[in-house]
Amino acid sequence: MRVDGPKDAPKDGPKDTGAPKPPKPCPVCGKPADPATLPFCSKRCRDVDLNRWLSGRYVIPGRPTDPEDAE
Repeated sequence: MRVDGPKDAPKDGPKDTGAPKPPKPCPVCGKPADPATLPFCSKRCRDVDLNRWLSGRYVIPGRPTDPEDAE
């Protein structure tokens, strides 16, 4: 019986070293992210980001709409 294992894995694929990756920095303040509030470092930064979305400071661009499409 043959069991496929790491020896049979492709040689050109990504290599997992087993070491944990360092957390990405918080997108609001740049501090290391906390696993409990990923991708943010704290509840405060999470709330700041939400407020920016709700107030319209963050906008995802889209294509312009035709006045005929609005009807």
